[in-house]
Formats: sequence, C-alpha cells, structure tokens
Amino acid sequence: MTADRDDACRPLVIFTPSGRRGRVPPGTTVLEAARKLGADLDSVCGGRGICSKCQVSPSFGEFPKHGITANVDALSTWNEVEERYNRVRGLKPGRRLGCQTKILGDVVIDVPLESQVHKQVVRKQPDERPVNMDPAVRLHYVEVAEPDLQEPSGDWERLRDALADQWDVGKATIDISVLQVLQTVLRKGRWTATVALHRRSADDVPRVVAVWPGFRDAPIFGFAVDVGSTTIAAHLCDLTTGTVVASAGVMNPQIRFGEDLMSRVSFAMLNKGGADDMTAAVREALNLLFMEIAETAAVVPDSILEAVFVCNPVMHHLLVGLDPVELGQAPFALASAGSLSLTARDLGLTFLKKSAQIYVLPCIAGHVGADCAAVILAERPHRSSDNLLLVDVGTNAEIVFGNKDRVLACSSPTGPAFEGAQISSGQRAAPGAIERVRINPKTKEPRFRVIGCTLWSDEDGFADAVADTGITGICGSGIIEAIAEMRIAGIVDRSGLIGSADQVGSALVVPEGRTHSYVLHERIDGQSDRILVTQADIRAVQLAKSALYAGARLLLDEFGTDGVDRIVLAGAFGSHISPKHALALGMIPDCRLDRVSSAGNAAGTGARMALCSLAARSEINEVVHRIEKIETAVEPRFQEHFVNANALPHAVDPFAELSKIVSMSNATYNVPSAASGQGKRRRRRQSSSSSSGNLN
Repeated sequence: MTADRDDACRPLVIFTPSGRRGRVPPGTTVLEAARKLGADLDSVCGGRGICSKCQVSPSFGEFPKHGITANVDALSTWNEVEERYNRVRGLKPGRRLGCQTKILGDVVIDVPLESQVHKQVVRKQPDERPVNMDPAVRLHYVEVAEPDLQEPSGDWERLRDALADQWDVGKATIDISVLQVLQTVLRKGRWTATVALHRRSADDVPRVVAVWPGFRDAPIFGFAVDVGSTTIAAHLCDLTTGTVVASAGVMNPQIRFGEDLMSRVSFAMLNKGGADDMTAAVREALNLLFMEIAETAAVVPDSILEAVFVCNPVMHHLLVGLDPVELGQAPFALASAGSLSLTARDLGLTFLKKSAQIYVLPCIAGHVGADCAAVILAERPHRSSDNLLLVDVGTNAEIVFGNKDRVLACSSPTGPAFEGAQISSGQRAAPGAIERVRINPKTKEPRFRVIGCTLWSDEDGFADAVADTGITGICGSGIIEAIAEMRIAGIVDRSGLIGSADQVGSALVVPEGRTHSYVLHERIDGQSDRILVTQADIRAVQLAKSALYAGARLLLDEFGTDGVDRIVLAGAFGSHISPKHALALGMIPDCRLDRVSSAGNAAGTGARMALCSLAARSEINEVVHRIEKIETAVEPRFQEHFVNANALPHAVDPFAELSKIVSMSNATYNVPSAASGQGKRRRRRQSSSSSSGNLN
C-alpha cells in the first residue's frame, strides 16, 4: 500500500505522439523517462547536451483527457548546458533539451519528428485515378500595350485590356501582392507576360494570382492536403496533367494538446489562447511539410498557386482560425459549413506565395467534415446502384451509407485505440511495429510481421532483418488482427474475455492481476521488451469498434434496410485493415468478403479531384446539400447498438457471411475452470468488472 501511495505521488509524464505514459521519480530527466517508458526520443551524445537530437516541446495547461494540469514549474528551469546550446546554436521557441530537462510535476511532452529515432510512417499515399482536368488556375500569355503619354492609363488596366482582347477575359481582378510587382514584371518581359488566372467557378470573375515576364513554358502546381486529427498528408500535383509529383506526411502536432477531437476542444475551452496555439501549431507543420515536398520535387514555391484542404470539423475550424468550442456541445454548430475560398496570406502559409489560392471543401455537419465530403467525391455513393457503406476510420470515424437515390452520413467517436494509442504495447505505425498477426488455432502460437520487414517472425532470417529496428510495439492494424486472431483461436471468448492458461490450453496466456494477457512476442537477445495483448487492450478496441459498428447500424436503420451490398474502408488506417479481421471483430456490418475493399486515402483523392477540377467542386457542393445527417450523440438507438456490438463479433446480429469463411470458438471464460484452484474467486471479480463486455 505504501508503494502505491509513493507511486501516485510521482509526476505523471505523457509522451506524444507515441501515447507512452507513466510515473517517474521527481528529478528524472525527460530523456531518462522516455527510455524507461519506451517513448521514441533520439540521443547521440549520451546526454551531454551536445547533439541536440533529444529536443522536445513541453505543453502546459489543463488536459482533461489525460486528467492532469501541467504547470510551467513541472519542468526544471534552463541549466547552463541549455543556455550555452541556445546561445551557440539556437533552440526553437518552446523547445527544451530532453537530456537536461528534469521532470518535477505532471507534464505532456511532445517529441517532434526530427527527434524521433523511428520515424512515423504516415500511410496516406494518393490514388492516381484519372481526373478530367478542369483546374481553377490557368496560364495565359499576353502582349501588353506600352504606356503612352497621349493615352495615359495604368499598367494593370492595359494588362486587363490585353486579357479581354486576346483571351476574351473580361472584368478580371488582381491580387494586391501581384499588383505590387506588376510594373517590374512587364518591363522585364518587354511588355509581354504570362498571367495565372484563377476562377472559383466556371462563371466566376477571374483573378490574377501570379505574373511572370515573357512566355513561361513551365508547369504550375497545387497541393491537395488532408489535415487529419492524427496525421497531415499533402500531395503536390501538376495542374496541367493532374499527376502527383511528390507526397509526404507528418504527425499533426496538435496531438500534444489531445489525441482525440473532443480533448482538443476541451483544451481550447479550458486554456486561454489554447485554440490559437493549436492553429499556430498546425500552420507551422504545414509550412514545413510544403517545404519538404517542394524540395523533394525540385519545385520552386513561386509555381505553387493553389492548395485544396479537407479536414474534419474541428481541424477545419482550427486550420482556418475559428473557435471550435461550439463543436463540443449540442447542437454542434459550425461557424461555417460551406466551402471556403481564401489565400495563403489569410492562413499564414508563408511558404506559399501570398496570392496562392486556398479552397476548403464544405463540411456536412457538426461532426461530419470536409474530409468526409472528399471521400464522397472520390467514391461517389450518390451515383451507386448498390447500397454502399463508406467508412473513413480514424480517431473520429465518418460513415456514409446510401445509393443514387438517398445518402446518409454520421460520425462516431472511435477514439485513438485503432491507431495504437491507449494500448499497452501500442504505438503509431513506424518501422519495428507489429502490423500483421496470425495465430495457430491448435497450438495458439503467434506469428507476425513488422513494418519495414517482409518476413514473418517464424521465417528464417527474420531476427537479422529486424536487428536494426527491433520489435518496438504494435500498431493499429496489428492490434486488430491480434484480437481477431485470438477470438478465432479461442483465446478470447465472445464477450472479449481472455481465458486462463488452463482454459485456453497455452502457456502464452499469463496472469495479469485479476485478468490475463496473451504473450505476442517474447524478448529476443535483449533487443525488445515482451509485447502483450492485455484485457485492457481488448476492452479499448471493443469500445472503439462498438462505436464504429453502432454508427453504421444507425444509418442502416434510418435507411430502412438490414443489408449492405458493398463496403469501402477509407483512410490511412482503413486502407491497412484486413477486411476478414474487421468482420471477425464486428467492426463493420456483415458482408461478403469479396465485397469489402479499401479505397486507400480516399479523402486525399477527393482533395486531388477538387484541386484539378472545378466540375468536381461544383458536384460536391451540390451533393452535400442532399445528404441526410444523423447525429449519433443525440440518437437513443446508438447506445443500444453500441452495447450489442461489444460482443465479438456481435451479441445479436448473426454475421452469416462471416460464418462461411471463419469458424469461431464457442468457448466461454466468465466461469472458472475446474482445474484452477483460485479461478473461482478471480473469475467472479472479472465477470463483475467486465460486465459491459460480457454479452453471452
């Protein structure tokens, strides 16, 4: 008991984006805490404050999601080493050296990308589907009349006349930043110029957003950007051909303010200036991401003339600089639901030209955002003859169901468990993370694959192949497959309860307090720690998958059907989910396996379509007004569906199609085994504490 009290008095440190957390003795350095808790923090100099690899960004304020208030005195003040480093080489504002900074109180520590050993794998590759090119920005070469004393007029007026005479472009306007350089450009080009005209729609008054001297025979580009709550992905596209020339992604730095959307809304509510801090963080990340992609593609910023953004409603408001607080309480009112036309100057996107145009797709409802609109644009359920279910899986799942006659949409708060957070050995997708799992139903022995290695763990050469990365944890797709395989193999029963070693018949099931855990990976040659799937892990995934299924079931009820003809899993995470294991867990309604597919980064694809086509923008603006929005937060049937979906795969729905391809164990572990001397007492307690998951 004394040990428990002592531990509770120790500071709680939470590392983002990994989600690793734990209590450490006061005075522990951030670097020591990271190593103890398994957070991914680099160091080369051995903690002497020389290499700067261990830079971190602490966050202070109230964090309701984590249950802590982080005060500025939670960390030690700057010491001589940090002062010297900052004086000689410089630290970004708010940064600290992890090897020198001591933890004195509860605190949230963000590990920036450059300080991570195992870089996050942001798996949001673009879909190269053909697009009918109709970009908002087009180039026009013009010959402009020179100034004349007899007929005085401004350079802009004569350029506008040239556009009208030579291109039949009337009533054009010009961005102030372009007007400021126009005279220099025209004289340099000897009264010839290439003009970039932007139209918001086919019948819109065009606007001059760039001008170059003489004839410009070079491509122009635009960014298609998906700002997710966990990751940000951007694709640089040629606006002549639609080709994606380079892509990259980063973790959304707002994670340090809260992993899910409502925790970020809470941060904005409880901390003065909190929303501004989150806005600044995401804009800084975008500028750095744009710079990285442009350098990779050898594209100069001067030729990047537009960016299209898609994001969920909270990310939408924080990107644009709108207060997200109203989205955290009924009736979940958006500040603006329609599409937005802005400039890079408006959003502080300093890497782009000030006049670069910004287009944000429309939101659908308070919890169904522009990213869902982009998925609809990419997959077009409003043109489908089948009853199509679209599921964009993330910390907040957005779900669409319907056909050419009727389309419904809702969101469901799945939380971060699907992305490896709140899981005992969970982590984001990075080299070394377990991403695929298979368990032999007879022997209960596991085999797995990790990101960065094509070999399975039972194949020759696996240990050597993962020697550099190690086996560091388990990511979202891995935990889904692990639990589904445990259910199929009979290690877990229908209620989600892990049986004892005697009940399961495997020494890989080990006691963990009053419950049991399954050993997925044992330590190998001192390289990595034991990786377990715990009862708490299963509960976290049950809650997430139940929310997802309940949202989908609610749409089917509203539509008046029990059946789904086709299911498309979208999103960076959704594209890596095994359809078989998703069905085995009951994440999605029962469906023929060959009718369940992945759309990859459908939101990014929709953003690219909108970037390359005014017609696509017009289509989605028209469609969103026809979509019926269902609000799960105030729908009484949601809770009923949620409770039934706690079972694996479901307490009520038969899952007839799943039974054709998978044989589920009928084992029940909510009663003690005859061979277990202490099982009776343990099982009674477990049954009580897990009653919400015990649905047999």
